[in-house]
Amino acid sequence: MNFLIFNLILAVLPALLLLIYFYGKDSRKREPVGLIIQTFLLGFAIVIPAALAEIALSGFEHGMNHHVVLLFRAFIIAGLVEEGAKYMAVRYFLLPNRNFDEITDGIVYTITLSLGFALFENILYSGGSASVLLIRGVTAVPLHAAASGIMGYYLGYSKMCSKPLFGRGLFWAVFVHGLYDYLLFTGTFFAWLVLPLLAGALVTVHRLYKKAQEDDQLRGYS
Repeated sequence: MNFLIFNLILAVLPALLLLIYFYGKDSRKREPVGLIIQTFLLGFAIVIPAALAEIALSGFEHGMNHHVVLLFRAFIIAGLVEEGAKYMAVRYFLLPNRNFDEITDGIVYTITLSLGFALFENILYSGGSASVLLIRGVTAVPLHAAASGIMGYYLGYSKMCSKPLFGRGLFWAVFVHGLYDYLLFTGTFFAWLVLPLLAGALVTVHRLYKKAQEDDQLRGYS
């Protein structure tokens, strides 16, 4: 098999498999397939403005010491910019949609968008080694889904329960995403801590999804 084709498969497959998995969990009142596809493509598209913002912000690293640079890259350039772009897309393009009518929809749409984002990022890495793509497939792609999924719960809750928890959702997404990147950037033994971080974030999303389903039923949304 051609090297580039093999790498593209490794780049695309993790995001698509996770998309199918999370969409399958939304079995009680599934979202329109067309809107899911549009949301996935929207996540794909916002990589461009996010990347431009990251390039612009990287200019502020001049004069910082090494440790501060790592923190800045992890929590501001990666965490805040990327999760902020997803936040803006979901809040201003998807929340107003009439199909967004459950708390769980916040998780479903935000994860869908994040997987489109992660897929584009993986494609950018497809010219490199297959091992890097494989590692990204089992860590970075689920991390995008988990961090954004936590944010999605608060977005859904904010809309359906009329409680402004938008900032809390963005904070947790930036914190999880930024901590993941910071641990990797250290290039030390601490990088292995991304594994329990990822596991904890995925467990949290699972619990929030169950809580959202229970609240949806209790409030008569589903």
